[in-house]
Amino acid sequence: MSVKYYDWLNQHENVRADKVAIHDLDTGVKSTYKQLNQRAKRLAAHWQAKGIKKGDRVALLIRNCTAFFEVQFACSKIGAICLPLNWRLTANELAYILGDSTPDVMVYDHVFAEVAEPLLERCDISHGLKVCEPGEASSYEEAMDSQHALEEVESTHDDVCMIMYTSGTTGHPKGAMITHQMVFYNMVNMASPAGVNSKTVQLVVLPLFHTGGLNCYANPILHAGGTLLLMREFDPGRALEVIDSADLGVTHLFAVPAPYQFMMQHPNFASTDLSRVQIAGVGGAPCAEAILQGWLDRGVPFTQGWGMTETSPGGVSLEPDDALRKIGSAGKGLMHTEIRIVDEDENDVAPGEVGELQIRGPNITPGYWNNPEATAKTFSGDWLKTGDAAKFDDEGFVYIVDRSKDMYISGGENVYPAEVENVLYQLSEIAEAAVIGVPSERWGETGKAVLVLKPGQSLDEEAVIGHCIKNLAKFKVPSSVEFIEALPRNATGKVLKRTLRDIYVEAGTAAIT
Repeated sequence: MSVKYYDWLNQHENVRADKVAIHDLDTGVKSTYKQLNQRAKRLAAHWQAKGIKKGDRVALLIRNCTAFFEVQFACSKIGAICLPLNWRLTANELAYILGDSTPDVMVYDHVFAEVAEPLLERCDISHGLKVCEPGEASSYEEAMDSQHALEEVESTHDDVCMIMYTSGTTGHPKGAMITHQMVFYNMVNMASPAGVNSKTVQLVVLPLFHTGGLNCYANPILHAGGTLLLMREFDPGRALEVIDSADLGVTHLFAVPAPYQFMMQHPNFASTDLSRVQIAGVGGAPCAEAILQGWLDRGVPFTQGWGMTETSPGGVSLEPDDALRKIGSAGKGLMHTEIRIVDEDENDVAPGEVGELQIRGPNITPGYWNNPEATAKTFSGDWLKTGDAAKFDDEGFVYIVDRSKDMYISGGENVYPAEVENVLYQLSEIAEAAVIGVPSERWGETGKAVLVLKPGQSLDEEAVIGHCIKNLAKFKVPSSVEFIEALPRNATGKVLKRTLRDIYVEAGTAAIT
């Protein structure tokens, strides 16, 4: 089926032209649906005049701002493929992605000009547009003055509209191809459980270059005609101020566990008015019970879930009504998905047994850009092999035990760090916790707990291990503890276990017991 534009903005301009679609909290600029649509049209027409056509890639190196969505929708209007870039990567890392995806255009934030402009020449990118602060002259605003007529382009569900590169925990990053069908079904899958509608107001704290920032729930909310409040970078105190404001009226949040943890630990958390928050969504990593309980105690309904870039990203969701009854569960498969958990021979496992979570449905990527080998390795027939270790309970609820690659084997027993970390978070002195497997001459591997303490708190290794002995099987108890100032995290707040392993295994500081 062919559909013109595939963006939704024309409909919103007809129905709610003057409603605020995006409020940039850092600049104060508010963009209505009419303004957003008209600017996306002008940008698309400009690119058409420059020879940009359906299937060409448009790279985007920019902080959270309205221009991000202008570029996304402009691409959809002409069938171009939007390529969000992680602006925290080094120039060499970006060069690899640009070399792999070969974009014809790069739109970049003026604060990244020193990195972006050399990349234009290095990667042979024909057109560069620099975004500056509102009111400042820029090549991006010059493009907006285009007087060219926009030629309508039709796309199908199967056409690729975006490429999102994975974090690359091993080897080079891979570009997951996102189709219009995936975007549509993600909006259906995500919006319904979260109660998204035209009155929804979301505070967006995750970076938009990440699927969690863009699609949970930002794009579904724009599809529904709601409003986004954009923060360029997350700050817990400022986020609480925004949530507290009756004028801004935040109804929805989404983040990985870390921002919720940091807000909960902020001194203003107890006094912040959370009564308008209808849903707080969390995903990207297992949410510690202490974090979940802290927000539930304040009366905030929590939707937990699991997904990945390749699932666009919704895959599994836990309804708020089950939050307390099924603490620790990611929920059940979303409406337009099928899930299974299989052993190494791809046989379905029994409830309670750990295996690999696999998923299929119209929200699943067709594969990786320019990488048929990785695509082939990722699929078993039409089932996406997630690499996540999971189990069903007797009611069919999914529990994400851990990333398979994070699992370690101690004395022949599988140990899943998330389970140990949940026990560590029971200690009130601990602000952040991560567990990795380190070499052991006796056991093959043992656990190492890397901890960050709350300000003014003290704790020693003996107390930590003693607590674990009381709450875990012996083979799960960490053999050593390291106290540091902060855990290494990526742009979305996920703990970089790979970095910790590089530090404590390669540096020789791992305990050998």
